[in-house]
Amino acid sequence: MSEPPELDLAELPVLAEPASGVPSVVDDSPSRSAALEALRAGHGPIAIDVERAQSFRYSSKAYLLQLKRPGSGIILIDPTAFQTDEAEVAQLAALQQLIGDQEWIIHAATQDLPNLVQLGLRPVQLFDTELAARLLGLPKVGLAALVGRYCGVRLLKEHSAADWSRRPIPDDWLAYAALDVELLHELREQLSAELAATDKQEWAAQEFEWLCRWAVHPAAEHPDRWRRTSGSHLVRTPRGQAVVRELWTVRDDIAHQNDKTPSKILPDKAISELAALITRSHPGVPTVQELRSIDGFKRRQARAYQAEWLAALDRVANLPTSELPPVRTATNGIPAPRNWERVNPQAWRRWEAVRPVVVKRAEELNLPVENLISPDALKHLLWEIELPLSVESVSDQLAARDARRWQQDLIAPLVVERLS
Repeated sequence: MSEPPELDLAELPVLAEPASGVPSVVDDSPSRSAALEALRAGHGPIAIDVERAQSFRYSSKAYLLQLKRPGSGIILIDPTAFQTDEAEVAQLAALQQLIGDQEWIIHAATQDLPNLVQLGLRPVQLFDTELAARLLGLPKVGLAALVGRYCGVRLLKEHSAADWSRRPIPDDWLAYAALDVELLHELREQLSAELAATDKQEWAAQEFEWLCRWAVHPAAEHPDRWRRTSGSHLVRTPRGQAVVRELWTVRDDIAHQNDKTPSKILPDKAISELAALITRSHPGVPTVQELRSIDGFKRRQARAYQAEWLAALDRVANLPTSELPPVRTATNGIPAPRNWERVNPQAWRRWEAVRPVVVKRAEELNLPVENLISPDALKHLLWEIELPLSVESVSDQLAARDARRWQQDLIAPLVVERLS
């Protein structure tokens, strides 16, 4: 299939609002009942999307739920209004009962499914338009790019990072949110036709089935989240790392209590910059003057909690050496392949033999290599592959790392051929 010339979205007409107009937000019991009746009267798949406020709020919950179904129109629901009494919670359960066994059409499902599960909404079948576009090898897979490519109109994405916890939600924001589901059915049909034409429909079906399972059992959260503080790799001492840990924890508590994103309270850079002042030659905990000299602590929000920051530094100053965290943690994971030649030469030779042919195969199939096989699954397989070597044993090892059947069928023979 020949690739069309690169599309210039700026030349397309702007779609400002849905064809049927922008509906009112469903936020009370009568409107919720009416919304359920409208969905019940409709037919076919449910286009669904959520809006969050992760740049403003501590929680990553959904603040707006958008649905569209043929025969039902677009429905905009304020999910925060469902959570005040038992009757309203029951209406959310009724929504799940109504749409739970239908196909959901979602763009970038891994972003929205955790929010939907938080609301008690779980799919049993879905179609992810972004993932379908990846399987087709399309150069741009954002919603605006796909809508431009397949529907010939331009979506304005200026409210993607808005504070969706704001009430009332401005009218132009609601138009933006409604448009996120307006054309998903049309996208689904055209992407599905291309998947069938390129013999990738079964691949997509397996991917979508996996997403439905993943939604209910996502990966566990990292136990030491504070170690992900930006800039903490520049902190060279255990007591400096203790400063990072303590300030991160205090900031997280404050952010949680105030339902604000932590960076609005105190930026990561300020924590790391202060902690990095502790060195072997200057082992003391930073002073009040040093704290006040750092830009991040001069912000109005940060100044309001100066007493908490100073109390955290005092606690770190009084920690015995035995209770300080190590500068670097030992990892039970597999190192990056660039280090394999030194630490595991046999694995390195396997990587050098297999990785290039996997990349080549992905190019032949017009796939991003990470969609042909996840980097994590390939690394685990080649780090210490189990013998005897066979297509069946390699497939089993890939399956243990969540590789889908279609991925196993493509990758296992390549591995056996290269390593036999």
